[in-house]
Amino acid sequence: MSRYLVTGGAGFIGSNIAHTLVARGESVRILDDFSTGRPQNLAGIADRVEIVRGDLRDPDAVARAVAGVEIVLHQAALNSNPRSIREPGPTNAVNVLGTLNLLEASLQAKVRRVVYASSSSVYGELSPVLPKTEDLPLLPKAPYGVSKLAAELYCRVFTQVYGLETVSLRYFNVFGPRQLPDSEYAAVIPRFLRRMMAGERPVIYGDGEQSRDFTPVANVVAANLCAAEAAQGIGEVFNVACGRASTLNQLVAWLNEILGTALAPIYEAPRQADIRHSYASIRKAEDLLGYRPPTDVETGLRQTVRWFKEHEG
Repeated sequence: MSRYLVTGGAGFIGSNIAHTLVARGESVRILDDFSTGRPQNLAGIADRVEIVRGDLRDPDAVARAVAGVEIVLHQAALNSNPRSIREPGPTNAVNVLGTLNLLEASLQAKVRRVVYASSSSVYGELSPVLPKTEDLPLLPKAPYGVSKLAAELYCRVFTQVYGLETVSLRYFNVFGPRQLPDSEYAAVIPRFLRRMMAGERPVIYGDGEQSRDFTPVANVVAANLCAAEAAQGIGEVFNVACGRASTLNQLVAWLNEILGTALAPIYEAPRQADIRHSYASIRKAEDLLGYRPPTDVETGLRQTVRWFKEHEG
């Protein structure tokens, strides 16, 4: 019997969770269709986890994956605001209908708890209040954020109506080892790293003074483990971040310092649906889940640079 199912377990965040669980001696199953997940992300643990190759949109595959599982850590998704603008249909199908498939299957399989990976994209910019608290009004700016919010609401309803324990975690700008740098939808830190390690200037869309709560993936792993076991917060949503804002210009300065380079950014026009400022209050997660970010941004950047030099350089 597998105690944990990690959906998207061959992806960036999912594989980091899977490695941590295996290191703790847990029984782990992974559901992944390997459309964006990579087998190399499971190097060192592939023979210690059970892998179900399948798609969230396939109810049969999802049912096989949850059978006999106690806790589901649901990371699988199409993760990109720009991609969702170009492909709203697939984004909805995977992120909303796929999550609904998982919740229904989990209920039938008597899964104890589902921890859902949501996103800071649900906030949009309806409220200028910073830091972002979980009780702020929500107005996503792209289909991706809409899909994450819809799945959050499904999780809450499955707790309230059916009694399935769910916890939703709103991730803020996660970065770290195993994050893909090549996709056109890649997050900003791996994009910057790929260029700067090659001696090329990083590209910033806008003036670089937009700010984000950059969150090392180790913190997201810790939050998932807290959410899997916490006695409080069932049916609730929680911010997962460092609780600190950093600008993109500051990010480039840090990377230049770590890499020993002096590469000035190239500034281009802002992208559609990009949010100007975002950082989180993490007090609710601290109080109810016992979450404490184990890694600060600068340490996370040094760890990420080290990993990229070893694996992506």
